[in-house]
Amino acid sequence: MFRTALRNVFAHKARLMMTALAVLLGVAFVSGTLVFSDSVGQAVKNASAKSFKDVAVSVQAGSSEGGPEPEDADGRRVSALDDKVAGRIRALPGVAAVHANVSGRATVADKDNQPIGTEWQNHATNYQPGADGKDGRYPLVQGRGPASAGEIALDEGTAKKGGLKVGDTVRFATDGPALHKKLVGIVHSEDPKITAGGSLALFDTATAQKLFTHPGTYDELVVSSKPGTDEAALTDAVKKVLPKDRAEATSGTALAAEQAKMVERSNSALSKTLLVFAGIALFVGIFIIANTFTMLISQRSREIALMRAIGASRRQVVRSVQVEAALLGLVSSVVGFALGTGIAVAMRAVLDANGAGFPDGPLVISPTAVLSALGVGVLVTVLAAWLPSRRAARIAPVEALSTVDAAPALRGLVVRNTIGAIVTALGVAIMLYVSTLTKSDDSTLMTAMAGSVLTLTGVIILSPLLSRPLVALAGRVTTRIFGISGKLAKENALRNPRRTAATASALMIGLTLITGMTVAGLSTQRAADEMSAKGLTADYQVSTSNFRGLDPKLTQRAAALSGVEAAVPLRQTVFDVAADGAFGMLTGTDLDRIGKVTDLKFRSGSLKAVRDGGGIAVSASRAKEKGWKTGDTLQATFPTDARGDEQKRKNQKKTPLKIAGIYEDNQVVGESLASTRLVDPHLKPLKDDKVLIKTANGPEAGLAKDIRKALGDSPLLKVQDRDGLRKENAGQIDTVLNMVYGLLGMAVIIAVVGVVNTLAMSVFERTREIGMLRAVGLARSGIKQMVRLESVVISLFGAILGIGVGVFLAWAGGSMAAGAMPTYEMVLPWDRLGAFLAIALVVGILAAAWPARRAARLNMLESIGSE
Repeated sequence: MFRTALRNVFAHKARLMMTALAVLLGVAFVSGTLVFSDSVGQAVKNASAKSFKDVAVSVQAGSSEGGPEPEDADGRRVSALDDKVAGRIRALPGVAAVHANVSGRATVADKDNQPIGTEWQNHATNYQPGADGKDGRYPLVQGRGPASAGEIALDEGTAKKGGLKVGDTVRFATDGPALHKKLVGIVHSEDPKITAGGSLALFDTATAQKLFTHPGTYDELVVSSKPGTDEAALTDAVKKVLPKDRAEATSGTALAAEQAKMVERSNSALSKTLLVFAGIALFVGIFIIANTFTMLISQRSREIALMRAIGASRRQVVRSVQVEAALLGLVSSVVGFALGTGIAVAMRAVLDANGAGFPDGPLVISPTAVLSALGVGVLVTVLAAWLPSRRAARIAPVEALSTVDAAPALRGLVVRNTIGAIVTALGVAIMLYVSTLTKSDDSTLMTAMAGSVLTLTGVIILSPLLSRPLVALAGRVTTRIFGISGKLAKENALRNPRRTAATASALMIGLTLITGMTVAGLSTQRAADEMSAKGLTADYQVSTSNFRGLDPKLTQRAAALSGVEAAVPLRQTVFDVAADGAFGMLTGTDLDRIGKVTDLKFRSGSLKAVRDGGGIAVSASRAKEKGWKTGDTLQATFPTDARGDEQKRKNQKKTPLKIAGIYEDNQVVGESLASTRLVDPHLKPLKDDKVLIKTANGPEAGLAKDIRKALGDSPLLKVQDRDGLRKENAGQIDTVLNMVYGLLGMAVIIAVVGVVNTLAMSVFERTREIGMLRAVGLARSGIKQMVRLESVVISLFGAILGIGVGVFLAWAGGSMAAGAMPTYEMVLPWDRLGAFLAIALVVGILAAAWPARRAARLNMLESIGSE
């Protein structure tokens, strides 16, 4: 039987080629993901280990609870690490050197005043020259290190992105207006945080302290040890000389291990995301494999009958097909793994070219990646061939000898349709239940996922039944337009509903996911647009990209500009109501001018009552949730008053907050509102989170520039009109959708392969029939048209099912988004849905190109005489 299986593989090379391609592409996706993840992960780990090579102990400044350092009124960190502490550590036995680091964030602007990188990736520290005048951590590429207050050095990646060279003036910002310093040096860094798209700015120590901490203080002390020194013992010794509860010492080994775990977690998230889409691609491939083996077994029915007649058992027939599938899966997986390795190399190069900046490192092909990819490919192929093999074993020899392509048994379709109806009903019932939910926690998300899977699975099972009316309807159109070719295409598609359904299902899965994501994403986008504009009457919103706020003095400057009617600050602090466990945000603003920048509508109480009584106003939804009414007094505490101090937190007094009004939900001011006089004492440092500006003549480009200039023209500044806010929201969602389209594209490509495969094998089955059609007068062009139309009908059937199921799932799941976004309403993007149908049409035409040409070239007489 093994020899028979081997012979069958080589005997049907052309017919199995497309199936092998489906497995190959899926395995390539899996293996490419695993190899890419392993290679990048190892490179980052190596770079991290290198950066900790000379670190025996790291001393980090922090609060008594292990949190970040406390901040003063100006927002600068208050650190207990100073020169005295550094001196005590240097005096310890076994200490070779102590590097005192000051760290912060600095966003550098390019030549067009656009920020380089994102704020959280933009690192800054002090340059610490040794006896040779150089800092060994950052080898110089050009120039020298910064030595005075007016100088800065950058890493080579940042300098390249900004078009900056030694001698240029660098514009940057740390947490306020733009600063200017002369670029005196460009350095090389292998720190993964820098190479992976971040930036590095270097200052002399005094300047770094002035920007981020205080003179004479540091964020970290890095201790290197003498040869032979016990690292654990040195760490314990360092802990003894540190200020109590104000700093923490960690060994270099532990720090490197922690960094490796962080890298692994970060890598794992990306890998899991890619593997989910790889799984979808392989799931689509299952339909193609099952379809191919079903057709091959049907074509080999006489051969199977003869094997049974000469003594082969059902188990041997099953085993023969399974061995054939395993061989096909193994060969496809090996080739797919090789292709996936190439994809991993290409992916890394493409991401690096787009600024990812992964550290240099070797290509890592782990045994786990090899075994996983090959195992998945073989397992998927064998599982997909299991049902066809069982069906082959059940065919009686006499029945098999009497026919070539029997129609599906009625009982089989009845059982399938019954199971499909039950599964679909269960899935739809769950999704209808989901449509009533208004909260999106983990349990509801899992329920929605289960309902979506059951609904999609049920429709797949029912697809042979659904194919009859939908294909028949499409057949009427093709018959009316294309005549006999259109009618034959319809009959061919309906001849074997299982085959048509399996082919269409492969395309349906991809389009279901794409449609669902598109409808949900664009609906969320519109809701976010409406929420950002709802109640907003200001012409500009000013904020910062680092979310650390603006100096109130800058807001006053904006208010003084010609053409500005009002510049209204919004400041937020956290408050806690112990009685009912409420925890929320309180927005402080100028109550005299807030009405000029937002449309506040009160249901009870008034803005005047809030202003005159010194109380607060709350949103209608918040009041309903907590059962609050106008006139109630809340006993609140402000955690910010006792930040970093456990004793203060225990003895903290409650502040009475009287509810003077309830307003309709307003995205601009949030869930509660008060005057700045009430909020300011609880803010350290005092910053404006946003500033809303109302102008005399509406948004003007010139005024936007004046506002930026008045606020210091910092690269961190965001001056946006309402259209700008909408575009920002749209850009984020479009980025996600484009990523999804790209990743699901592999599933669609595999579905196209399935259509090609089905048509090609169907043409082989109908060789005699095609010969007869040619004999009675159907031209070659008619044969081509018949095959093309059959392909189009199958593709459109899959597209209609996919779009329909995708829209339903997006509608049912939309209620969870509506709970968080009151303005949420499902939007049907007809242009994109039309594009999806057009893509299905193109898929059908392209997929039929080779099978149609092959069918048209068949010799008439040879075809009629074929078996």
